[in-house]
Amino acid sequence: MKYDVSKLGIDYLNPMQQEMQQMVRREHQLVLLSPTGSGKTLAYLLPLLQLLDSTQDMLQALVLVPSRELAIQTVDVVKRICSEARVLACYGGRPAMDEHRQINGLLPHLIVATPGRILDHIRKQNITLATVRYLVIDEFDKSLELGFQEDMKAIISELTSVVRCILLSATDSPSIPDFVGTDYCRLSYLDEEEPVSSRISIRCVLSPEKDKLSTLKGLLCTLGTQKNLVFANHRQSVERIGTYLSSEKIMADIFHGGMEQRDRERALYRFMNGSCNVFVCTDLASRGLDIPDVDNIIHYHLPIDEESYIHRNGRTARWDNVGNVFLILGPEEALPPYAELTDGEFPLPDSLSLPSMPLWATIYIGKGKKDKISRGDILGFLTKIGGLEGRQIGRIDVLPQWSYVAVERRAVKALLSHIKGQKIKGIKTIFALAE
Repeated sequence: MKYDVSKLGIDYLNPMQQEMQQMVRREHQLVLLSPTGSGKTLAYLLPLLQLLDSTQDMLQALVLVPSRELAIQTVDVVKRICSEARVLACYGGRPAMDEHRQINGLLPHLIVATPGRILDHIRKQNITLATVRYLVIDEFDKSLELGFQEDMKAIISELTSVVRCILLSATDSPSIPDFVGTDYCRLSYLDEEEPVSSRISIRCVLSPEKDKLSTLKGLLCTLGTQKNLVFANHRQSVERIGTYLSSEKIMADIFHGGMEQRDRERALYRFMNGSCNVFVCTDLASRGLDIPDVDNIIHYHLPIDEESYIHRNGRTARWDNVGNVFLILGPEEALPPYAELTDGEFPLPDSLSLPSMPLWATIYIGKGKKDKISRGDILGFLTKIGGLEGRQIGRIDVLPQWSYVAVERRAVKALLSHIKGQKIKGIKTIFALAE
């Protein structure tokens, strides 16, 4: 199958991606170790798409990922660069029957799935993996964790026709899953002398109190309108931080595994399109999510181990960008040995002002891909019916059942007035501010 990476705004492939193009053709079992933000998703997708045959009406490849968000993002990349590929995301948090209907309707060439959901389809006999020739396991070190191993073994036992297996990770796992065996090629782009990118500035912020909320507020006020990921170790802490920041008039979204899928999606897309500059999350957001242009990683809680630290920091300085990492230390806390500062302490000024509101706001549209709505449909509707200029419209995300679009904040009120009661592609739907 042919693809076009220019649709992602990419002009060239980096050395790792170029080498993967050759290695996937030659090697039957390949382990790729490369830092977060280095472009691993494209590194395996591009040669994988070349291996798929659009004339064959059968499932040919399975990609296993650790989270629903990564499944959605990966499928979105495939659809944007390759119109020939029939691809489906399978993940928990939505009715399995919807996925079953799509599988039966027009069999995909490629499925991107979380392990639990694909295993559910196997047990319900919704799908057979007998025709799968290519297997990819992203963040394969997760498959070694307690609770995942049995699921992985059950899935692998169904893959009887695999001729190529690709495993990817951002950290050097101490062991390779048993099902890979010993005959594999290891391709490492990890710099053992420099586990954290040289494009990241690492500083600490001292909190005079054990409760770090006021220090976090001060840091966010100092950073202004920059894009910030704030990591906490517990769901309850994420909720507490989000509630506090909102009470202090700082716009912040939260993200953790206990939230409803729809709420997680809304928060993620608002942060990605620039409608909210503060994203408070657990380590769920530290793996796989490709969020563009994150300026700062803030460790409200110290990470539980070095691996968590590396994955969190990998959300910034992606590709050729630069980024900052801030570790907030309470009066009884010390830096862990793996968190070496590059620029020392970051003092907070005495006088602080609240960050400005983001330039963008997110509009919710109650129709999506199932209703044959495309990005072009939304763009045309907002310019022709909504009266917006192209420069007033930002990122557009079309999901299966609804859509999100970033609109210049100052134009939102007039826009909602113009489009109230209007139809998009002849379909009546809901338009609302997603705040």
